[in-house]
Amino acid sequence: MIEFVNFYLFPALAIGSIYALGAVGISMIFGILRFAHFAHGDLMTLGTYGVLAMAAIVPVNPLLLIPFGMALTIVSALLVDRYFYKPLRELPTIYTVISSFGIALVFRSIVQLVWGSQNQVFSTGVKPPLVLFDTFRVSVLHLQAVISTAIIAVLLHYFLTVTRTGRSMRAVADDPELAEVSGLDTAKVIRWTWIIGAALAAIAGTFAALNTSAHPNLGWNLLMPMFAAAILGGIGKPMGAMAGGFIIGLAEELSSYHWIGDDALISPSYKTAVAFVLMIGLLIFRPQGLFKGRLL
Repeated sequence: MIEFVNFYLFPALAIGSIYALGAVGISMIFGILRFAHFAHGDLMTLGTYGVLAMAAIVPVNPLLLIPFGMALTIVSALLVDRYFYKPLRELPTIYTVISSFGIALVFRSIVQLVWGSQNQVFSTGVKPPLVLFDTFRVSVLHLQAVISTAIIAVLLHYFLTVTRTGRSMRAVADDPELAEVSGLDTAKVIRWTWIIGAALAAIAGTFAALNTSAHPNLGWNLLMPMFAAAILGGIGKPMGAMAGGFIIGLAEELSSYHWIGDDALISPSYKTAVAFVLMIGLLIFRPQGLFKGRLL
């Protein structure tokens, strides 16, 4: 039991937090702009390297520098939407989807050009874990990731349900034509969609890099699990996407636990396939996701 909690449950919640934060942006962009944003993972990478660059200048805890990564991703997302995605909105969705693949390559190339293609870490050395109840050991980073995600979930729920902009975003997600006819500022809604999605992508990327290392393919490697989380929670439903992220994270990590005897259910090297299996199964049997509903 102790081994299960220390080496599987806490890490699963941490990786689930990363998936959850990334999946929110994917879900909101699809719900409001009606296209699958395949550049979201590389947007995450760009924000991570923004934090990494500031960490080389300002010797403080990298988590305190996340606002710099958020600013970089927000500006990048708004510029890309203005000059690349917006001219394609009146065309079939496939044009925007293909364009997002191109933007992903552009972001990745910028990272490689500026920072190189080698792995980079925020800090070196081994940090002692927290000991809870003299029994359980949890990484400080994992605890920070889970708590931060929980706080963000509460704030996002409040924003979507209480504020005028949040309610406008839900209305546009439900029926964009009716929302525009009703006089809602759809351009403002789109801007806020990118702001929220890009900001959360930077946070997710930073936690992912702190957990392992930063490299140009960081976000791309996390893209499919994040899409699986968004689909699991119900496309266009941010709270569902967050729940889906935790479910995917738990499923991946717990699938490699030795439930019976000394053999794991599947080899740890194949645990990322769990997200693909869940995503394909949901697309076949329940394409609306587990938490069908509006943008809430």
